[in-house]
Amino acid sequence: MYFEIYRQSKGTSNTGKGQWRWRLRAGNNETVASGESYVNKADCLHVIKLIMGVQEGTPVKEI
Repeated sequence: MYFEIYRQSKGTSNTGKGQWRWRLRAGNNETVASGESYVNKADCLHVIKLIMGVQEGTPVKEI
């Protein structure tokens, strides 16, 4: 798996055009997760680091 970051090319400046987004891709290149848009690239990278830092022991809650 790998993370991919990119600038959103569609929409308007109010709906995210030009903002940074991330997605997590599986080995077969399918998207398995994605996130919201961020104005700053550094904020997008920060979220990726937070996700990468989650330990295997983190519980999953069904609601």
